Amino acid sequence: MRILVSLSNDALTDNRVRKTCQSLKNYGLDVVLMCKRNSKGLSLGENLPFKPKKTRFIFKKNIPYYAELQIRYFFKALFTSCDVLWANDLDTLLPMFLVSRLKNKPLIFDSHEKFCEVPELKGAPRKKAVWKFLEKTLVPKLKYVVTVCDPIKDYFFENYGVKAHVVRNIPVLKGLQQRKIYPLKDKYIIWQGAVNIDRSLENLVLAMKNIEAKLLILGKGDIFSKLQAMVKQEGLEEKVLLLGRKPYEEMFAYTQHASLGLSLDLPTNDNYTISLPNKIFEYIHAGTPTLCTNLPEIKKIEDKYQTGQIIYDTNPENLAKTINAMLSDSETLQKLSDNCLKAQKELSWQNEEKEIFAIIDSLKA
Repeated sequence: MRILVSLSNDALTDNRVRKTCQSLKNYGLDVVLMCKRNSKGLSLGENLPFKPKKTRFIFKKNIPYYAELQIRYFFKALFTSCDVLWANDLDTLLPMFLVSRLKNKPLIFDSHEKFCEVPELKGAPRKKAVWKFLEKTLVPKLKYVVTVCDPIKDYFFENYGVKAHVVRNIPVLKGLQQRKIYPLKDKYIIWQGAVNIDRSLENLVLAMKNIEAKLLILGKGDIFSKLQAMVKQEGLEEKVLLLGRKPYEEMFAYTQHASLGLSLDLPTNDNYTISLPNKIFEYIHAGTPTLCTNLPEIKKIEDKYQTGQIIYDTNPENLAKTINAMLSDSETLQKLSDNCLKAQKELSWQNEEKEIFAIIDSLKA
């Protein structure tokens, strides 16, 4: 049985999709992935869990890009032989939905976030209205929906009567992690993920003037250039390193050696308020304690597993004070890091993928 998976971005850095494809392959499916051709021509690597169908887009952003994506993916999916379709996020759902109806094939929709509430649509009511229309039109017609956390699952049920399956974006457990011994030789803190607005990153850069460590930022986004300018303006080139996007294994290696991981999203939009960022679990699997903001889903993890500390105010002064205090307390960092190793046994992709297997089982019923 062949499954066609769609992804609007680059498979090089989308670890959730790669894990999903691996799980589908482990189940016994032949996996084909439609994805964006990365601009740097970097190799996806060997032993892929999918056959890539990469697309080079003429347009790079905004309405022309998304219009081109819908058309290209529709025809690619239409002329690709498959038994099941899997759409990642709302921006690939329409072409996959249309092809599933034309071919009378089952469709699984994997919603990684509340797409209509992403900060990039803040202040863009017309764009938001288009995506909201698509969501209201298509989601109620879907039988199989997957998402990343309980609040989004509840959202789909309350608004569209759709029962979604929760598959959290947790790393694969690859055996016992070597215990980190604090204090670490190289003292640096790390931020990984999209470099977007409302994630306290501007305040973090300013805080670095008074933090006794280096900061590594791994990721790109809509304020990446702004942060570069801030770093230069504040004379922090030696303390703040903006490394851009990295393949997952390379990024994870940086995270393993960090003293502290940061997750500082602010509840300025509904999507962030209910979010359960991938980085929380990636820090846990790296044995790296977390400093994170007081968002409900994150707090549930921290309360249960005691792998980090909550911060309630992310102004530069409080960030510097809190981070310095944590870095100087090796005993507490050691305890939090050890708790990360214990939490890995429950928080693993091997446990999450069972829900994917159950969905595929139901297709055969």
